[in-house]
Amino acid sequence: MTQVRTTCAYCGVGCGVLATPGEGRSVKITGDPDHPANFGRLCSKGTHLGETVGLEGRLLHPMIGNRCASWDKALDLVARKFAKTIAKHGPDSVAFYVSGQLLTEDYYVANKLMKGFIGSANIDTNSRLCMSSAVAGNIRAFGEDVVPANYEDLELADLVVLVGSNTAWCHPIAYQRIQAARAERGTKLVVIDPRRTETCEEADLHLALKPGTDVALMNGLLAHCRRAGLLDEDFLARSVSTPAGFWEALDDGHDLWTVAKTCDVPPVDLATFYDWFTSTPRTVTLFSQGINQSIRGTDQVNAIINVHLATGRIGRPGAAPFSITGQPNAMGGREVGGLASTLAAHMDFAPANVERVGRYWAAERMCTKPGLKAVDLFRAVRKGEVKALWVMATNPAVSLPNAARVRDALAKCEFLVVSDVIAETDTSRYAHVRLPAAAWGEKDGTVTNSERLVSRQRAFLPLPGEAKPDWWIVSQVARRMGWRDAFAYDRPAQIWREHAGLSTYENKAERLFALPGHTGAGNDVYETMAPFRWGGRPFAGGRFSTRDGKAGLVRVQQMAPVSRREWPLNLNTGRYRDQWHTMTRTGLSPKLARHRQEPLVEVHPADAEPAGLNNGDLAQVVTANGASLFRVAVTESQRRGEI
Repeated sequence: MTQVRTTCAYCGVGCGVLATPGEGRSVKITGDPDHPANFGRLCSKGTHLGETVGLEGRLLHPMIGNRCASWDKALDLVARKFAKTIAKHGPDSVAFYVSGQLLTEDYYVANKLMKGFIGSANIDTNSRLCMSSAVAGNIRAFGEDVVPANYEDLELADLVVLVGSNTAWCHPIAYQRIQAARAERGTKLVVIDPRRTETCEEADLHLALKPGTDVALMNGLLAHCRRAGLLDEDFLARSVSTPAGFWEALDDGHDLWTVAKTCDVPPVDLATFYDWFTSTPRTVTLFSQGINQSIRGTDQVNAIINVHLATGRIGRPGAAPFSITGQPNAMGGREVGGLASTLAAHMDFAPANVERVGRYWAAERMCTKPGLKAVDLFRAVRKGEVKALWVMATNPAVSLPNAARVRDALAKCEFLVVSDVIAETDTSRYAHVRLPAAAWGEKDGTVTNSERLVSRQRAFLPLPGEAKPDWWIVSQVARRMGWRDAFAYDRPAQIWREHAGLSTYENKAERLFALPGHTGAGNDVYETMAPFRWGGRPFAGGRFSTRDGKAGLVRVQQMAPVSRREWPLNLNTGRYRDQWHTMTRTGLSPKLARHRQEPLVEVHPADAEPAGLNNGDLAQVVTANGASLFRVAVTESQRRGEI
C-alpha cells in the first residue's frame, strides 16, 4: 500500500502521478500536488490509468510464431537472424522502429546498438510523425533541437496563440493552466485552426484559416510587425543572422488583404490578431500536430520562429515559440538520438560528432550518415531492401500514413520482431517473434516532457508472467550479437549515468543539452530523483547553439495548395479526448469509451445536404489512399468543402 511517485503514460505534458497499489493489480491514481507540470491536476485519461493496468490481452511470454518459447530461445533467434542478415546484406538491411512510449533508458540502448554497433542509422520513431518538423525547424533556427519555453510561460504571457492544436483535448492540463492565467491575469487567447474545436469555445478569437496556409499567415504577421516598426533591431543585429533577400521577399504579397484572401479568413479578424500580437510583447505561440503533420511542416515551424526571433520574443519570461509534444517521452527520444536523422545528445552526423560518439561508446561500427525515416523505412521493407525489422512499443500497421501499404510491407518482411505489452495488435499479427515488454506501472526509468522537464517513471507493480523491460531485452540481444561488455547493464540507473555522461562529453557549451550533475549519480540518487528541467531559460543571453552563436531567420514561402480536381472535399483529422495510441491502453477502460463511442466524420450542413446526409447516418469516406465507414455528424464547426 506504499504510495509511489511516477509520471503519467500519456501526452507530452508529463503530469506527476501518485500511485497507491492495492490488492492484486488494483491501484489508486491521484495527481501529484508537488509535480511542477500539473500540481495535482489530471485529465480524464490520467485519472483512469488504474483501469488500464490489468492483464487482459497482455503478452506474458516470448512467442516464436504462435508457440511459447523460452527467453533464451527467442533472444538467440533474434540475435542470430539479425547477425546473419547483416553479414549477408550489410547493416542497412536491418532496422528498428521505436516509440515515444519507451523510456529514455530504453531509447538510449536501442539507439546505441543500431548506430554504434550494428553500424546503421536505420532507427526511427513514431515521434517522427508528430515532432520531426519541430526538430528540423529548431535546428535550422537555433542550431540545436531546443524548445525555448516552459509551462510557466503560459501563465506569464499576456497573449497565448494556439496554432494547429486542440489543446483542450490533446493537452488538457496545459490548457487548464492557460485558462487559469486568463481568469487571473486577463491573458488573451487566439486559436488558429481550420476546425472549430472545443479549444475555441473559450478563445477571444478563432481564425479558421484554410488548411496549409500557416506560412502565409505568419509571414504576413512578420511583415505587419516590420511595417509597425516593432522589429527588435538590436537583438537582430546582435543575435540573429538574416539571409540575403529575406526582407525583400516579405514585401510582395504579404499585405493584410492578400494574406486574408490566401488564408480565407475575414480581414477584420486577421487585423485583430496582428494588432494584438504587435501590442503584446509577452506572447507565447504554442503549436502542435496541425503545424508539424504536414508536407511543409518544417517551413511552418520556421515561419512561427521567424516572428519570435525578429521581434525579440524569445529567451524572456512569457515570450517564446513553444512546440508541445504528443507522447510522454517524445522529447527524451530526441535527446538520445531516437530519430534516424540525429546522433545521441543533440549531435548531428558531422564527422567530428560521429568520431566523438564512437569514441565514447568504444563503438565497433559507428554509422556515419542518417538512416531511413519512418515512412521511407517501411517503403524499404516493402521493397525488400530492409529484411529484418524490430518494432518496439508501437503499432505502425494502424498509426502510419498509407497503413495498407505498411501492412503489405510487414507481411513481406523476411524477419519481424515485435516487442509490446499487448499480445495481439495489428502489427504483431505479422511478427515472427513477439517479446513481452514491461508496461507502465511495471517499468522504471525517466521521461522528458514538452518543457524539457525530466521526471522519473517508477514501478509500483510486479512484472507479470515473463515480461521484461525494453532496455533489458535490447541489451540481451546485443550481448548475443557479440557486444557483451558494451551492453553489460544491470539497471536503468547505470544507463542513465552513461547517457548523462555522453551529454557532457567534450561539450564545451556548444550544445545546451547537458546533464552535468547526473554523470556520477549513485543508484540511491537516481531512485529519489526529483523532476528537473535542463537548459534553464534557453537563449536568455541571446546566444544560440551555432558556430557564431547567432540564431538564423529562415526564408520560407507559402506554397500553392495541392490541386486534386477529382476530389471535391478536403479531409482533415483530429484526435478524441479520451483515446490514445490506437487504443491499446485506453481501450481497456470502460469509462474512457463513454466520451465518444465511435469515430465520426464531421460535415458542414452545406456539404451534407447535396450528399443526402443527415446527422447519425453512415457515410463512406473515400480518399486516394483507401476508404472507411463513419457515422456522420453534421456541424458548422467544419469549414465548407472540408470534412
